[in-house]
Amino acid sequence: MKVHATTITPNLQTLILPVPGRQEAVLRQAAALVGLSANTLISDFNGDAADILPLYAGDQRVVLLGLGEKPSFAEIQRCFRVLAYKWGKVLGSQVAINWQWTETGSSLYSWAEAGVNGMLLGAYQPGRYKTETPAIHPLLAPDAEIQLVAGSDAEAPLLQAAAERSLVIARTQRRIMDLVNAPSNYKRPAELGEWAAASAAEYGYRATVWNQNEIKAAGMHALLAVNQGSAHPAAFIVAEYEPKALGNYPTVALVGKGVTFDTGGISIKASANMHYMKSDMGGAAAVLGTLEAAAQLQVPVRLLGFIPATENSVDANAVKPGDVIGSYAGKTIEVIDTDAEGRLILADALSYAVRQYKPDVIIDLATLTGSAVRTLGYVAGALFTHNDSLANALYQAGWNCGERLWRLPLWDLYKDDVKSDVADLRNFSGKPTAGAISAAKFLEAFVDNHTAWAHLDIAGVAYTDSEVNGGKTASAYGIRLLLTYLQGLT
Repeated sequence: MKVHATTITPNLQTLILPVPGRQEAVLRQAAALVGLSANTLISDFNGDAADILPLYAGDQRVVLLGLGEKPSFAEIQRCFRVLAYKWGKVLGSQVAINWQWTETGSSLYSWAEAGVNGMLLGAYQPGRYKTETPAIHPLLAPDAEIQLVAGSDAEAPLLQAAAERSLVIARTQRRIMDLVNAPSNYKRPAELGEWAAASAAEYGYRATVWNQNEIKAAGMHALLAVNQGSAHPAAFIVAEYEPKALGNYPTVALVGKGVTFDTGGISIKASANMHYMKSDMGGAAAVLGTLEAAAQLQVPVRLLGFIPATENSVDANAVKPGDVIGSYAGKTIEVIDTDAEGRLILADALSYAVRQYKPDVIIDLATLTGSAVRTLGYVAGALFTHNDSLANALYQAGWNCGERLWRLPLWDLYKDDVKSDVADLRNFSGKPTAGAISAAKFLEAFVDNHTAWAHLDIAGVAYTDSEVNGGKTASAYGIRLLLTYLQGLT
């Protein structure tokens, strides 16, 4: 796949004309291009989001793509994704997107990036384990090319940069989608570590994978407790990216929940949707994807990644409700519900990251609670932090890149939810209310009052129903969000 910006409308297989609402300037140009009456085209095409009208100018396909009246990054990405998924065979492998006639104002480069990203995610094919390999999407063919048509020579290099950035991110997102979509017997904790090590070697960052003995020697008792019921040992991944250029960069630590399959343990889940629990490492996947893309894009930040990886399984050795376990921080934890395991492994990873590396900012991501899904649905992740500046930066980054967040409270009024009579803390309140908040309050106890910590509960957005690709699938949520936030630090 190649991306290229030009000021000349190329004679490729397909020319896409993005149309926000009923922007008449684009429709008149399109009408002239294909030899139609402008008034007819204006009356026939509404320009609603994902409204698609194919036309022909000789041998060239001209596709009008509606973006809706007030398109944001998320809507534009979705429109192009639907187009690539539903019309892939028609589009072919040689595609131009003409932004020359579209009134975008200062949003041109963001819109262009959203368009390329949407096209490449729309080409994603999830069926890796089928015996009959589906035909490759034309946009993933070796000769595939997307050209962006700019309105001036000054715009062209900036469009080129936006397209190249989007290409890097989309490639990483597709790899992460493959990882999250993979069944658990293909991504046990050790294999998650192998993925990280291979990625680091290829893309120029460092990754170290601790084995069970090293985890035990470090005193990560909560991670080991969750792992007790599994035949496959836990792993702990420590990754680090530093820009090649010398500089005084901020240090940001990312911590991702890496439960490669979650049965719920002794507090076992219902069987109906348990097979989706292969996705319970969506937070870990977001961290790995962010490191991989940041290294390629040379984001000007020192980036650390910490991933506690384990299965949460059931056997005679599994941790039981009522057990009291230790933790890296030295705090004791009463296990009320073994299905509240993600916060246990994150507790050890957060403590380790804060105490050993003292980062300027620490952000954890986890597919943590059904409560977050019930609160925000499949539209936004839940954001928890005491730091207003960090909250605003993450919220704005999410809005700008289409991976939205909504802030929920961390008030001490909820602190009683994690108090225990027999240990320092309990891992579950036992209440049917405020589940995402009490989980965040639990994690708060393990960051040593760090002044720039944020917890992102991404349970509703990391693995969700998709209007493209069919059924539930990984979204690679978090990668673009974090990259946008990191780019804004400098």
